Amino acid sequence: MDAELKSIKDVCLRLLARREHSRLELKNKLLSRGLDKDRIERVMDDLVEQDWLSDSRFAECYARQRIEKGFGPNRIDYELRQLGIENFDLEEIVTEVAGNWLKVLEQVYRKKYRQDDTITLPEWSKRSRFLLQRGFSGGMISALFEHLNIKINQL
Repeated sequence: MDAELKSIKDVCLRLLARREHSRLELKNKLLSRGLDKDRIERVMDDLVEQDWLSDSRFAECYARQRIEKGFGPNRIDYELRQLGIENFDLEEIVTEVAGNWLKVLEQVYRKKYRQDDTITLPEWSKRSRFLLQRGFSGGMISALFEHLNIKINQL
């Protein structure tokens, strides 16, 4: 192995020792250091073959962390696609971490807002926007409000 390949591998291993990386994320970090694209690909193929670099392992770790921080499926899926991960099934991870998305959503909601039986329409909109930004769908939010028996006060 020539010196540049060894240098690339050393950088990769240092980065992977800190945390899991997606292949795309690692490649972008190496390219930003001005390293040769073809040599990067060769080293990364070798790392994948040795199971030191795994997109599925990265996606699982990343999804678990984001679920624990209270992010929803839409946001996590979008972030994973930005990191080069396509077609990852979040359902198995959410079942492992929290049971289901409604439980995650309820935890996020209860952490941010107190329990009210009736809220005004502007307050309902504000709370819904917050949950939408966290990555939960409108249907999930409606199901949460129904589950918590929250009514909209039509003043």
